[in-house]
Amino acid sequence: MIKLTRLNGEQFVLNAELIRYIESRPDTFITLTTDDRVIVQESVDDVIQKSVNYSRTIRTIPVLS
Repeated sequence: MIKLTRLNGEQFVLNAELIRYIESRPDTFITLTTDDRVIVQESVDDVIQKSVNYSRTIRTIPVLS
């Protein structure tokens, strides 16, 4: 899950695994696998970085002691 901000300043949490693609028009549009669209304040690069960090977090293999 990643925390994003709508254009009106409202923060929300999005399941990053539902992101189909991200566009800059100049606002950042996120299209989901459900065909829903969300417009956010964050840049495309910020959304990508948050998504990558999320993926790394859930796919990290714990180190066994």
